[in-house]
Amino acid sequence: MSRVCELTGKKAMVGNNVSHAMNKTKRKFDANLIKKRFYIPEEDKWVTLKVSTAALKTINRIGISAAIKQARANGFMK
Repeated sequence: MSRVCELTGKKAMVGNNVSHAMNKTKRKFDANLIKKRFYIPEEDKWVTLKVSTAALKTINRIGISAAIKQARANGFMK
């Protein structure tokens, strides 16, 4: 399973480690993802999603149903 947020599409970014001597080596910045179960009352079922912590804050603010609807509108969920 890839390390991509299922609601926002966030994924790993590439950058550099920079030493004190300004030497640069490639590194990867992974998205802060967690696996979380959500209950959707409209469908009367539980779903498990891999979401970023930023998406989790959005879900807490607007609700899971609205967040899924918004993700489908943006093309991240089917």
